[in-house]
Amino acid sequence: MVWISGGEFTMGTDDVRSFPNERPAHKVRIEDFWIDDHDVTNAEFEMFVNATGYVTIAERKPDWEELKKELPPGTAKPDDSELVAGSLVFTPTSGPVPLNDLSAWWRWMPGANWRHPEGPGSSIEGRENHPVVQVSWYDAVAYAKWAGKRLPTEAEWEFAARGGLEGKRYVWGDEFRPGGKYMANTWQGLFPVTNTGEDRFRGTSPVKSFPPNGYGLYDMAGNVWQWCSDWYRVDAFTQLATESPSKNVCSNTSGPIESWDPADPYTQKRVVKGGSFLCSPSYCESYRPSARRGTPPDTGSSHTGFRCVVSGNDLPFASAAAGNKAHR
Repeated sequence: MVWISGGEFTMGTDDVRSFPNERPAHKVRIEDFWIDDHDVTNAEFEMFVNATGYVTIAERKPDWEELKKELPPGTAKPDDSELVAGSLVFTPTSGPVPLNDLSAWWRWMPGANWRHPEGPGSSIEGRENHPVVQVSWYDAVAYAKWAGKRLPTEAEWEFAARGGLEGKRYVWGDEFRPGGKYMANTWQGLFPVTNTGEDRFRGTSPVKSFPPNGYGLYDMAGNVWQWCSDWYRVDAFTQLATESPSKNVCSNTSGPIESWDPADPYTQKRVVKGGSFLCSPSYCESYRPSARRGTPPDTGSSHTGFRCVVSGNDLPFASAAAGNKAHR
């Protein structure tokens, strides 16, 4: 883990080249914390499962009573044959499609889970050092608890992602490819049809495949989305700015007390940050530190993972190591 010395920073953005849920920019104060220098890998998650016998959400048969809470009232119950364990798998389309219809490239795949990220027949063999995917928010919380850690707040995550750079578009600066070099695992080509893999990868990449940010953290942009502890609200930053008039500073915000997304009013969501290998300028460009999205906490997918944090001096070796690891 890397020690992050706390401080004040500008969270969010006022850049018009961003989504409304990233605005406005506002000041936040963060306390010291530790953060994993890379996403939790398949090998690390396997250690957790072997030690505890934990079964992920994607490996369990869906509970209709829980599932219908996220659907419009009156939604008919599917046939029991359809209520099988599985998860969401990205599937390229055969040609251009409207980019406002996610169902065009996401498929519910029975048998897809962290061991079989693309469904039956796929495997994590040879991908031990790739970030674990097909894990829900609940799965990430369970792993973090086992490891003696927790998920980061959205504010902690963004503070760490920026690596000490204030107001930059990307975690490494304002130029997407400085000197023509790819700095993150993202989509090249026509989304969602063809990923040309110019950055060397068409799916997830091994952790630490790209340069770290200013705090020595890897993959804080692209590769896989990362779960945060916060509830997701579309207007969360507007609320914070309103509650902190005259540019006063919010202290250690842990996010909203409830979820709200008017485009999906029946679904409770948690924040994910960082973007993934599926992000492209023509679609979402969410590999920016201010970018944010809400995802149902019981949902896994082939491009969502996580990393963990520990507060202040909660680690036994914190006091001795802090002097060597401090970045601010």
